[in-house]
Amino acid sequence: MVRTMSLLRALLRTVRLVRHTPRLTDGLPPDEAILLDAPDSRIGPALVAAAHGEYEPAAKLLATTREAAEWEHRDRYVMRLAVFAYSRGDWLASWLADAPRDPDALIVKTELAIRRAWESPARAERLREIGPLIDAAAEAAPGDPVPWRIALDHARGTHAVHTAFETLWEQAVRRSPHHYGCHVAALRYLSAQWYGSHRECFDFAERAAADAPPGSLMPALPARAAFARMEAEDTFPVRPGSVRPLEEERTDAAADRAIALSAGYPAGDPWPAEVRNLTAYVLVRQGRWTDALEQFRLIGSYATSFPWNRFSDDPLGRFLDAREGVRLRLAAMAPPRARTGRSWLAGH
Repeated sequence: MVRTMSLLRALLRTVRLVRHTPRLTDGLPPDEAILLDAPDSRIGPALVAAAHGEYEPAAKLLATTREAAEWEHRDRYVMRLAVFAYSRGDWLASWLADAPRDPDALIVKTELAIRRAWESPARAERLREIGPLIDAAAEAAPGDPVPWRIALDHARGTHAVHTAFETLWEQAVRRSPHHYGCHVAALRYLSAQWYGSHRECFDFAERAAADAPPGSLMPALPARAAFARMEAEDTFPVRPGSVRPLEEERTDAAADRAIALSAGYPAGDPWPAEVRNLTAYVLVRQGRWTDALEQFRLIGSYATSFPWNRFSDDPLGRFLDAREGVRLRLAAMAPPRARTGRSWLAGH
């Protein structure tokens, strides 16, 4: 009898999967349509030109963001260009040769240098060596917060004490009080993996989110704090039942904030793509399958390396596995279709 019931449960689960999985794919692009870190329409042409060794479009784009004080876009584009220059840097070398004091060339050079230093076995020593480069980038564009975001990342890697970090933080927020990138850098410093705690991380993120102006990505900061907590727990596993209820509540509240932020943008918009990928990850970890599936629908084709690359060398594969896992879980949980008021199993 026990074996018969086990077989019936397995059959029922299979029927649910077959019946509901196609419906759950509505609004989800096929796997082959997913793009990892796809550029938006502004940075795309600059990257194409850089691939041909031409720096002028990148120079024009960054000059535009600097002159218009588009600090969030500037920060994002500097990081994208530095990532590209990591493996193909001839265009950046030409730019620096032609305009060694150009503030836009200097900021890309600085971002590239700090990325290379972070990946070096001699990280602290390499980071200390590029301190003057960060100073030069900040002096070249006095109103730009991006060099100060880099300085905050640099300070974390060089084991800066709290007072030194606070001095840099004051300089950053003086230039842009609600700059998302600077807040993310500060949140990392305050995380339990570095020089703070889960409580400090959540406190900082929640205060910043509460003060966020309309249109800001800052409401996603608590989700970043939740992710930092999850990352720490993966590195140093906790005993079952030892996670405090307050941290669970704050994690769910952080996910709710991020969901609300995501809802303010059109589906398939590349601008909030990283926030949506982060939100989907947190929701998956929390077992909130329906909410996670909705985020995957809103993401569309725009998968991002973060957060999936923190746990895998194949972030796109991790993204696709998570998306498929959510679909299958929801399909397995779906109730069997009623037939004249009776379940599929009735009468058997």
